Amino acid sequence: MREAAVYLCPMHSDVHQSGPGQCPKCGMDLLPEGTRFALLRHLLADPLHVVIMAAAMIAIMAGAMVLIR
Repeated sequence: MREAAVYLCPMHSDVHQSGPGQCPKCGMDLLPEGTRFALLRHLLADPLHVVIMAAAMIAIMAGAMVLIR
């Protein structure tokens, strides 16, 4: 028999329950355990993703510096 998934609030690690729902503290949807940083793990798994993220961050910072002047 398969165990029930545990659902967690992305903002409040102390909020967890055995099924989907919303966090009673902030109202965010609860996520299945293990998915909290899944997108970050996916992006960091490929070196090309890291390069693209770094280039985007540098471009955004450079654009902000130009606007501040």
